[in-house]
Amino acid sequence: MEFGFGPADEEFRAEARAWLGEHLTGVFAGASGRGGPGSEHEGVAERRAWERELGRGGWIGLGWDTDSPACGNRRATCGNRRATYGNRRATLTQQVVWAEEYARVRAPGRYGHIGENLLAPTLLAYGSQEQRDEFLPPIARGEALWCQGYSEPGAGSDLAGLRTAAVRDGGSGEMYRVTGQKIWTSLAREADWCFVLARTEAGSSGHRGISFLLVPMDQPGRIEVRPIRQLTGTSEFNEVFFDGAVARASHVVGGVGNGWRVAMGLLGFERGVSTLVQQIGFAEELGGVVREALDSGAVDDPVLRDRLVRQWAELKVMRWNALRTLGSSGSGGDAGAPSVAKLLWGGWHQRLGELAMAVRGAVGAVGPGDWREDTPYELDALQRLFLFTRADTIYGGSDEIQRNIIAERVLGLPREAKAR
Repeated sequence: MEFGFGPADEEFRAEARAWLGEHLTGVFAGASGRGGPGSEHEGVAERRAWERELGRGGWIGLGWDTDSPACGNRRATCGNRRATYGNRRATLTQQVVWAEEYARVRAPGRYGHIGENLLAPTLLAYGSQEQRDEFLPPIARGEALWCQGYSEPGAGSDLAGLRTAAVRDGGSGEMYRVTGQKIWTSLAREADWCFVLARTEAGSSGHRGISFLLVPMDQPGRIEVRPIRQLTGTSEFNEVFFDGAVARASHVVGGVGNGWRVAMGLLGFERGVSTLVQQIGFAEELGGVVREALDSGAVDDPVLRDRLVRQWAELKVMRWNALRTLGSSGSGGDAGAPSVAKLLWGGWHQRLGELAMAVRGAVGAVGPGDWREDTPYELDALQRLFLFTRADTIYGGSDEIQRNIIAERVLGLPREAKAR
C-alpha cells in the first residue's frame, strides 16, 4: 500500500506540534515521559489533568465517525440525537501524525486510552444512540476514565470460560446485579467505569449467554479493587471483586447475550493507530539500549552488535505491518491482524528487555537503591524494562492463544482437540 503524508497532513502536523509546544509546560512538562509500562503509578494527578487539557483542545477521539460527513470534526454534532462528542475531524494519516508528534515530545502516558481507543469505537459500532450520547462526550472531554473487565482467574486467554454473572433485578428489572471476579485490570483504581463481560444466561457456557455491560466503579461495598504487586515493585494491574454491583439494563451494549460478538469487535480495535504510538515508544527504548551499549563498550561485541541491528530491523517490519493493516481496514482480509501484531510486538519487546541486560552485563543485576530489608528496592529504566517485559508474551492474549487463532481462523486448520 501507499502510505504517505500530503500537504494537508503536514499542516495538521504543524498545528499539533504548535499545540503541544504551547500546552506541554509547567506541571505537564514535569509529567513528560511518565506513565508508561512499568510506571503507571507516576504523575497520577498531573496526567489526569492532562487528559482534561487534551479534551479542551479537541485532541481526544480523532477520527470518530469519519464515515459521516456531519461527524468527526471538532465540536461536531453526530447521530440522530445530535449529541456533541467534542472531537475534531482527522483522516487516518492525520491520526498517525498526531500519534507521532505526541510520542516525539514524550508527552505524558495516557490515562484515557482505554475509553478513547477501545470503548468509544465499540459504542460507535455496536452501541445504541442513547449510549453514545451518554458516554462519548465525557470521554472526549477527558473526564471519564475506563477500565476493562475481561480476564478472570481461570479465564484469561480462554476468555469464554468466564464465570462472572449478571442477574436481572427481580424488582423493576431495570438493573443487573453483577457478581464475580476480574483480574489483571489496568487502571481499576483510577477508573470511573468498567466495561464488563458477564453471563446473563444462567447455565450458559462457552461463547453463549455472555453480555457486555457498562458498570460504574463508585460502588463502595459492592466493588473492591486490590492492587497486584509485580516484579517491578509497582502495581499497574489489579483484582476487581464484584459483589452484587449494580449495572443498568440500558447499559448492555449490543443486546443481551451478544457480548461475545461485541467483545471480539473491541479486541479488533486494538490494532489501530495506537499500535504506532506503541512502536514509537519502543524506538525510544531501543535508543536507550543502544546508548548504553555505546557508553559501556558492549557494542564492540559482534554478537551483541548483531542483536542490536536485528532489533532495529524487526521494529521497522512491525511499523510496515501496522501501516499495511491500517490501510487494509475494512477489506475483510485482515482477520488475523490483531494476533499477528501481538505476536510481533510481544516477542520483540521481551527480547529487547533481555538485550538490555546483556548489554549491561553483570552490573545489571545490581540495583541503584538502598537494599536494606525495610526499604523498597528501586530499579533503573533498563532493569524495569527487563522485568516488565517478562509478561509481554502472556498479557493481552498469550502467544499460544494468538497462534491458535491464526491457525484456526486464518489458515483454516482443524481446531485443537479439547480434553474430556
